[in-house]
Amino acid sequence: MKITSFINKWPFHLGVILFSIVADQLTKWWALVRFTNETGAPNHDFIGVVGDLVRFQLVFNKGAAFSSRPQDLMPFLPSWLFFLLISIIASVILLWFYKSIDKRDWMSRLGVVMILGGAIGNFIDRMRLSMVVDFIDCDFPDFIMTRFPTFNVADSFVTVGVAIVILSPLILKQIHKQIKEEKENKGAAANDAKQLSDASCHPERNEEESL
Repeated sequence: MKITSFINKWPFHLGVILFSIVADQLTKWWALVRFTNETGAPNHDFIGVVGDLVRFQLVFNKGAAFSSRPQDLMPFLPSWLFFLLISIIASVILLWFYKSIDKRDWMSRLGVVMILGGAIGNFIDRMRLSMVVDFIDCDFPDFIMTRFPTFNVADSFVTVGVAIVILSPLILKQIHKQIKEEKENKGAAANDAKQLSDASCHPERNEEESL
């Protein structure tokens, strides 16, 4: 209980966001130093971490999600403004979602801050380099895809955060059930209060209904 109480406090959440940003930017800096030549272009070298299954290899992602180009989505906006607006909208939605989560649901709150930290890490790349630095390359079973799209530490935080939010109702089943019942009871009480208020404001309507 003490561990979950500590994890669920905002200083820890702020620390998770800062850690995700620092870890992401440091590893990307290392990848740029290790895998670029004198001109700043990728040198096509790679480091095998687990044979050919997991390796480090530099890739620049100049597109948006799923490699889509900002010019295709909103051709009237400069790329930097497109990513700035998207990042602001996403951050506002995530912060609203974070505030709306019941404090007992510590897993969902942790997942959201991990997503936010990862999103900020990639946003820094967009503003600083006009592209995202990816360097983690993983193999995949060939019947699914040849190789998994190259990603980075920020992407990992986002993916793990999404997984935590999805798994929260399964792992914290009792807490989610209790939260749902409290919301239903609150809604029923509010509905009863509204009916009583309507009845007191329109007594003639009650007399007509009784007749």
